[in-house]
Amino acid sequence: MSGERGEMTVRQAGKKGGETVKARYGSEHYVRIGKKGGETVARERGPEFFAEIGRKGGRTVRERRGPEFFAEIGRKGGEAVKAKHGPEYYSRIRRKATRAEAQ
Repeated sequence: MSGERGEMTVRQAGKKGGETVKARYGSEHYVRIGKKGGETVARERGPEFFAEIGRKGGRTVRERRGPEFFAEIGRKGGEAVKAKHGPEYYSRIRRKATRAEAQ
């Protein structure tokens, strides 16, 4: 709180309100309302909207962190998949894709 009279900033009030809602309804509440909001935006604006904001976000990340960042997170993601599914995972999915293309 700031000031002598116990006044809150807008940020502090928002945080307190969010914590109260979370305590009352649980964190799943935010998942549900976020999903509803996303579905509404998708219905109203279409998939092109999400593609465009994804491109903008990707450009911003590239400008701030450089293209090496994407290589690094791709490598980390690949390592996580390999650890989860085993070292032969990529070979298996490559064989499946090759068979599917042949049909």
